[in-house]
Amino acid sequence: MKLAIVGSVGVPASYGGFETLVESLIGGDDHQFTVYCSGQHYEQRLGIYKGATLVYIPINANGPMSVLYDIWSCFHAVLTRHRNILILGTSGAIVIPFLRFIFPTVKLVTNIDGIEWRRDKWQGFAKKFLKFSESVAVKYSTIVVADNDAIADYVAQAYQRECKTIAYGGDHAFAKPNKSHRFPSLDVDRRYALALCRIEPENNVHKILQAFAESQQELVFIGNWKSSDYGKKLQDKYSANLNLRLLNPVYDVEVLSVYRNNCCAYIHGHSAGGTNPSLVEMMHFSKPVIAFDCVYNRSTMENKGSYFKSVDDLSRQIGTVNQTSDPEMLEIAQRRYTWKGVKHQYLSLFE
Repeated sequence: MKLAIVGSVGVPASYGGFETLVESLIGGDDHQFTVYCSGQHYEQRLGIYKGATLVYIPINANGPMSVLYDIWSCFHAVLTRHRNILILGTSGAIVIPFLRFIFPTVKLVTNIDGIEWRRDKWQGFAKKFLKFSESVAVKYSTIVVADNDAIADYVAQAYQRECKTIAYGGDHAFAKPNKSHRFPSLDVDRRYALALCRIEPENNVHKILQAFAESQQELVFIGNWKSSDYGKKLQDKYSANLNLRLLNPVYDVEVLSVYRNNCCAYIHGHSAGGTNPSLVEMMHFSKPVIAFDCVYNRSTMENKGSYFKSVDDLSRQIGTVNQTSDPEMLEIAQRRYTWKGVKHQYLSLFE
């Protein structure tokens, strides 16, 4: 089978969940993969990676330019005789009905990601455009994919359209650290909770920091603090608290594995977006999880674990963590969130 993958920044993965998904799909079998990559993101442009052909589009894959990026990639794919195309995200969905009309034999499978237009960071025209793109993708794609049952339910209710649920894998995160690694910022003898995310209001970073500042419990929080005014203000406000260690982003899987493996609990503040990759990754470490109480997190964790809505909720939950493992989290992760299973589900949509 010849399959084109459109909509990610590209591979090798160095950005987010879609890119890690692409890494898991390519290689290791007889299928011919073509992956579209942002030329602006990669200084070194490989022609082949893990057996997949890489095609570079000379524009940004994110922000407003993502619309043109996806449209360009899709047309290039069909004009180079790809008849199976996986589209990640709905930025360029406006092209889908044209492709279905001009090339009726093309199978277009679209992962619509989260309900992007509901995110607080989008307002005005951007919010309306994202909702329009979502509706076009759902209506005209050959098959629609969601990463969470709650999103599939939303699609069924809002559009009366069947939606396949395929989550993310997280087993790649469980790396065995290299003994040569040194971790000067981590005192593994101290009991601490861990939080890890992009520093955005919808991830309830302010609530997590306030709860731990008031409780005086130890917290290691890894994130991109300097990427927004929101993050900078929080870092300025809480960096003086001795029980809070606000660390810059960590991309090394082995280093992250040490932080995850040595924490006593994981705090997950995401309130939007569906199945979050950082949550399913953490579930493979069999740690107690305290997650923001929303339908997406409850679906991901099958209503297991603990949940919070407010600062007071989280403060109470922190005090009740009296164990450093949760076998239920691991059981769910191994049953639902492995890349081998995810790859099989995606390829079965095209076969």
